[in-house]
Amino acid sequence: MPENQPIRSKFKDFEVNTKIKLAFLWTAVTFCYLYGDYFELYTPGKVEGLISGDNLLNTPLNLLMATVMLAIPALMIVVSIFLRPAINRIFNMIFGLIFTLIMLNIVIGATSEWYRFYFLLGVIEMFITLMIIRVAYSWPKN
Repeated sequence: MPENQPIRSKFKDFEVNTKIKLAFLWTAVTFCYLYGDYFELYTPGKVEGLISGDNLLNTPLNLLMATVMLAIPALMIVVSIFLRPAINRIFNMIFGLIFTLIMLNIVIGATSEWYRFYFLLGVIEMFITLMIIRVAYSWPKN
């Protein structure tokens, strides 16, 4: 093969629509959030704290705030498909940045041996939310 010709794959590839890319990225990050919260149930003292009410979500306001925080990534799956590109792009960049910063804060605080899984999931989640920002920022123009 001549040097100036690119190596081609024998497998056909196709361009994935930006909206679909964003929806899948938000789906992936939502799964990571849910897995993290589920796995946390297996850490020492967590179940006892849930039963006694001695936990972070022990007030109606805290529970509401946590609900809003976890509803946003799920809603962004829908938003990414149905909103027009201009506003869609802005929403994805804003919420991608917000959730990257939230996870950075959690990763920094995940120092306990029992929270190494949170550290790993947090790094994965930050990678995905940074990908969301990148995909939204580089949205193709007409």
